[in-house]
Amino acid sequence: MTVPSKDRPAGSDVVPFRQAVRAWFGISLQTFGGPAGQIAVMQRALVEERRWIGQRRFNHALSYCMVLPGPEAQQLAVYIGWLLNGTAGGLVAGILFVLPGVVALLALSAAYVGWGDTTLITGLFVGLAPAVLAIVAQAVIRVAKRSLTDPFLIGLAIASFVALAVFAVPFPVVILFAGLAGWLLAKARPAAFTSTDGHGGDDDGPAPLISDDVLHDEPPSAVRNARILALGLALWLIPIGAVALFTGTGSVFTQQGLFFSGTALVTFGGAYAVLAYVAQQAVQTYGWLGPGEMVRGLALAETTPGPLIMVVQFVAFVGAYHDPGGLDPWVAALLGALLTTWVTFVPCFLFIFLGAPYVERLRGNPAISAALTGITAAIVGVIANLALYFTLHTLFTTTHHHTWGLLGLTLPQPDSIDLIALAITAAALLAVFALRWSVLRTLAACALLGLASTAL
Repeated sequence: MTVPSKDRPAGSDVVPFRQAVRAWFGISLQTFGGPAGQIAVMQRALVEERRWIGQRRFNHALSYCMVLPGPEAQQLAVYIGWLLNGTAGGLVAGILFVLPGVVALLALSAAYVGWGDTTLITGLFVGLAPAVLAIVAQAVIRVAKRSLTDPFLIGLAIASFVALAVFAVPFPVVILFAGLAGWLLAKARPAAFTSTDGHGGDDDGPAPLISDDVLHDEPPSAVRNARILALGLALWLIPIGAVALFTGTGSVFTQQGLFFSGTALVTFGGAYAVLAYVAQQAVQTYGWLGPGEMVRGLALAETTPGPLIMVVQFVAFVGAYHDPGGLDPWVAALLGALLTTWVTFVPCFLFIFLGAPYVERLRGNPAISAALTGITAAIVGVIANLALYFTLHTLFTTTHHHTWGLLGLTLPQPDSIDLIALAITAAALLAVFALRWSVLRTLAACALLGLASTAL
């Protein structure tokens, strides 16, 4: 039996815990298609069908999650799970949201490492990599339509793209200055920072179990914050300390743990926004994998449920397999992948459990909204830079980096163009934009084209 939030005792579950677990497990199997698709799945299941939460409350939680670094859809699941069943509900919702993707991507990563040179696997990637280009291009256009509502915001997006693609400005610096620009210029151009709600409409239907007007019964406090912060930091950092102790501070595991802990704090705007930074560091700085392998990893992550940032698990798996230290390569790959997944997602729970009680007492913060608007505009340029990176390394077999003082450009060698990849990319663009196929359908069709081209 479910009880409306205004009538239930403090500390009790809004819905029976087992019922909530079954609902989150069902949602976890449908989380394909990136954050937009994942948010739509939760909205349909929780807002429209079950009426566990109202549309305004759903949007309010989503607004907070979009301000945070990390995968906003997974954090939204943690937030709503916390609203429904407290801390246990948030843990179950967040864990189930990523668990199917973790298992599926581990299996695919192992298949890639073990049989990546076979005709079958090669053919699949011949088709999947070009499909990723069309999917990333679609992401650029979707975010741009929703975010670039003013000439200033368009200029901010262009400036972000140029800063990354031409001047090699670090991704965290771009995000920091975009948020600062949004906060400062909101006062001068208020019209440019009028937030638009892209995740819902009118809240029709029966009254939701979680009323839009009733606060969650867990108030914020210094004692609560200290307890959650101490436990969360311990869970986050102790595994890194353990691998540093047993494998050395220079091991690939310590490097991956520290690097992906850092990226977990700067992944504003979802996986697409940070992947160019991850690719640059993983390929050029650490040498964990090659540019082509990074594109293949993203293709694999696109085919699995859960947040797209799960691609970092593939990066860590391949990197640790190639540099296992004194361990068996397969054991090293598994350790690297699980450690990276752990340090990527533990902060998501920490952000929600610390911040949600405060956010429950806010119905709008102009400063945060303005900074988020600036960051979202910059993310259009960031994703466009990612699209450029993948295009160069998918359609051309040879590229050269040229520098002129502070300027730097990576340009392709024209005669190295891959005509098969170009043709499949054209087919993927047609499927996504003209035929409006889903992500999975597009990937499947392109994979078949890749297999056919390899067979021929």
